[in-house]
Amino acid sequence: MILLLWVLLILAGIVLLSGFRYIPNNKIGVVEKRLSGRGSIKSGIIALEGEAGFQPNMLRGGLHYLMPIQYVVHVLPLVTIPQGRIGYIFARDGQVLPASQTLGSNEKANDFQDAAVFLRAGGQRGPQRKILREGTYAIHLSQFVVLAEERVYGLALDKTEAELFSRMAKLIAERGGFTPVVIKGTDDVLGIVTVHDGPSLPPGQIIAPTVGENPANAATYHNAFQDPEKFLAAGGQRGRQLQVLVEGTYYVNRLFATVEMVPKTVVEVGTVGVVVSYTGETGADLSGAEYKHGELVQKGLRGVWSEALMPGKYAFNTLAGKVSIVPTTNFILKWNKAESGAHKYDENLSEVALITKDAFEPSLPLSVVVHIDYRKAPLVIQRFGDIKRLVEQTLDPMVSAYFKNIGQTRTLIQLIQDRSAIQQQAGEEMKAKFAQYNLELQEVLIGTPTSGEPGGQIEQILLQLRSRQIATEQVETYNRQQVAAVKERELREAEQRARQQAAMTESELSIVVQSNQGKADLARAQQEATKIQTLATAEAEKVRIMGEGEARKVKAIAGADAERAARVGVAQAMAIEEQVRAYGGPRFQLTQQVMNRFAEAIQVSKVDVVPRVVVGGGGEGGSGASGNVMEALLTMLLSEKIGADVLGAPSGERGADAEAMRKRIRDGMKGPDGNPS
Repeated sequence: MILLLWVLLILAGIVLLSGFRYIPNNKIGVVEKRLSGRGSIKSGIIALEGEAGFQPNMLRGGLHYLMPIQYVVHVLPLVTIPQGRIGYIFARDGQVLPASQTLGSNEKANDFQDAAVFLRAGGQRGPQRKILREGTYAIHLSQFVVLAEERVYGLALDKTEAELFSRMAKLIAERGGFTPVVIKGTDDVLGIVTVHDGPSLPPGQIIAPTVGENPANAATYHNAFQDPEKFLAAGGQRGRQLQVLVEGTYYVNRLFATVEMVPKTVVEVGTVGVVVSYTGETGADLSGAEYKHGELVQKGLRGVWSEALMPGKYAFNTLAGKVSIVPTTNFILKWNKAESGAHKYDENLSEVALITKDAFEPSLPLSVVVHIDYRKAPLVIQRFGDIKRLVEQTLDPMVSAYFKNIGQTRTLIQLIQDRSAIQQQAGEEMKAKFAQYNLELQEVLIGTPTSGEPGGQIEQILLQLRSRQIATEQVETYNRQQVAAVKERELREAEQRARQQAAMTESELSIVVQSNQGKADLARAQQEATKIQTLATAEAEKVRIMGEGEARKVKAIAGADAERAARVGVAQAMAIEEQVRAYGGPRFQLTQQVMNRFAEAIQVSKVDVVPRVVVGGGGEGGSGASGNVMEALLTMLLSEKIGADVLGAPSGERGADAEAMRKRIRDGMKGPDGNPS
């Protein structure tokens, strides 16, 4: 008995000692009560009234004593959420969620570290709207399960529950829910929010309106969907939200709302954006009574806004409406398969098929320059939906029909040659038609008609026209070349003149200088002449005076000489007369004087007196006058000089004697054959 008592005492001591529990400081202890005089809990898993089950209070770090067998302590780690991460709460116990809710409301029961407070404040079971930010939390992990990116914190109760939490964690990860929503300014994107909790949208509405911006409920503003309770309290509804998220960091519960990134709406310079809103209230029509193609409404209402968006970047919710970009600068529409503009409005347009007056079927390429007034852009969108639809369903058939009518009134040659006139006519007539569609036609440009296949009839006609034009141009070229040659010659002459300009200028200046010098010389000569004339006049007067004196002198001397000569002559004459008488008369006196002079001349000239060749001749019968030729010649000459008959012939017969003397001389100069020797 004593031994048994000791055994019992030892066992009792062991049991008592087993009631001590040590909880590390980085752990918590969840107490589970097995035995209780109050019985078991009626619902849930947390025993708020001391019943058997999980107790609401936790054990923190330190040594604790609990009755053995009656209590079981589950040691679990503290919940740690890293910085920049989000933790999600799942409540196992609490009030049942109503049908309109998907997440538990914790507006009042927002203390997850005190299970009793949470349950008594009306906390709801299931996934919670409130999230955990970075930090360390002592959370009752039998009442709550915390889903973090690295692990799931909670007391495992059964395997099926573990699978549930695994699926939840996967869904949150797919939505990027463990990290905040970060929108960078450099990305030019915005976040479109879809709320998965709260009251549903009314029928006919697809986008939930913006809440919390009215000053009346500013206190309940939801801080960009980061506070679900305030969002719902401000009248927020589930579904796609009109309000968007712009640049910033947002800790949004992804089980409450998902965020889709879409590009911002960019309205480039040279365009405007016409807004077609899918949400909002119905407004009054602002298009006017004359416009019958739809309504324009004020900004923010449902329909086409009467005011377009000017160039810029807009955080426009593209799920709540559409922005149609309308060019306000001139854009070109090309009816040409091979070409299309960068705007792609004309990518489905092709050349206009014509039938000309002379039965040709050319294809006519066109270009039309169009302008849309930015104030009329909403009217165009309301009427046609978009610009491409306007081009393909309205402008294409209208323009094609117009030019088909033009083609039927002209031959192919006229269509080619009258291109400018047709182009001008089309521009003027089609402006009114374009104005009916709130468009401004700037210009119509017509291309060259083609047959659509190489070497067709149209190409052959064009080839002939080109050949004809080439010939015409060649003629014009030759004419121009001729003109150019003339101009080149004139240019060369001008260049030569230019090169000789210095010499011409120098010669002109030289002429002027010489002219001036001549004038100076003339003046000097005139002065010299005047001087000479004056001197000559003076000299002449001097000479005249001296001449008169000399003349008087000569006259006097001459008179004296004449007087003396007369006296000498008389005396000489008398002497000669006496001499003549003494010589036998004047004939002998003359002969003597002539012979004296002749002798002097022969002496001076050294002429042979006796000829080296003797020429002889006789008269008839070898008789008659004879003598040598020299004698006859002298006799003839003397008779010719003195004019007297030296032979004693009378003066009247001197001519006959002289002729007879000449005959004798000629006869004496003949040779034996009778010819002159």
